[in-house]
Amino acid sequence: MLNELKVSWSGGEVTARRVGESATGVLLAHGAGTDQNHPVMVALRDGLAAAGLAVMTFNYPYTERGSKSPDRAERLIECHRAAADAFAPTVERMFLAGRSMGGRMGTYLVAEGYPADGLILYAYPLHPAGKPEKLRVDQFSDIAVPMLFLQGTRDPLSKMDLFERHISSLPNAHVELLEGAGHGPRGGGWNVESMTERYVSATIGWMGGISSGRSSG
Repeated sequence: MLNELKVSWSGGEVTARRVGESATGVLLAHGAGTDQNHPVMVALRDGLAAAGLAVMTFNYPYTERGSKSPDRAERLIECHRAAADAFAPTVERMFLAGRSMGGRMGTYLVAEGYPADGLILYAYPLHPAGKPEKLRVDQFSDIAVPMLFLQGTRDPLSKMDLFERHISSLPNAHVELLEGAGHGPRGGGWNVESMTERYVSATIGWMGGISSGRSSG
């Protein structure tokens, strides 16, 4: 059953949607060019819930107001924190997950010390498109919880040589490569259905190996 709720934060309110009832929860954040209603987000949310998890998605402030331009990182993280605060009391174990920008905001939150059992990162944007020198990796030295990365081998926001050097080498990272996939859900032999199916199966398999009990970043 889909439940809609409002998450209050210092800048107002954003809409959130929750599916499933479980002691293990996944807070799922959307990417920069989408919102929680994007087909990948909906399919991933419902797939994880069908596998027995409680899943909550939410809009960032800019998507809530209908804008396509993301807010400053500080505002995104503040809203992300409020969504996590609203979800955490309803589950015993909580994983912060996100696609692209949403996953990146989750890593910043955990690096700041927010308690989570793990991070699940779909298409992590290691660097801006065309700017491989601007790596987004500094926060990982402050993250101790297990991390799952599902990454396309042809993602223009994550050159494979840089990904292998800076992400695959992290001691708490488990990496699964999606051969031929780019940053979006289509192309290279992939589509929304096949990609979300892979996301769900890999996530469930990885989570099954994570010990119970909340860990702190």
